[in-house]
Amino acid sequence: RVAREAAGKIKKDGGGPPELALTENPDILKSLSSAGPKRPQLVIGFAAETDDVVANARAKIERKKCDWILANDVSADTGVFGGDSNTIQFIGADKAESWPTMSKQDVAGRLAERIATYFNEAS
Repeated sequence: RVAREAAGKIKKDGGGPPELALTENPDILKSLSSAGPKRPQLVIGFAAETDDVVANARAKIERKKCDWILANDVSADTGVFGGDSNTIQFIGADKAESWPTMSKQDVAGRLAERIATYFNEAS
């Protein structure tokens, strides 16, 4: 996002392109995971990666302190963007598993089942 929002249209002044300063967005996943007593019982993150999918997802789960990460390879040759399927790497604190390529709807169903199992075992 932009660091300084313009109050109106930025006019050309002949001095070259305008300066565009960016700033990081708030880290919502990390703040949810670090919410102390208000932390949800289960915090799930998602990672779109172009290389070293599992290693980067493991690093993200450590940095963000969430419970699970669902990572997928979004490299140009995978066809994920604009496509109907995903190949998910499910990363938990003590486990990692590769899900077979499936429709995005089936990914959502499998995740919903995993969440239900988690809460059934927790109660």
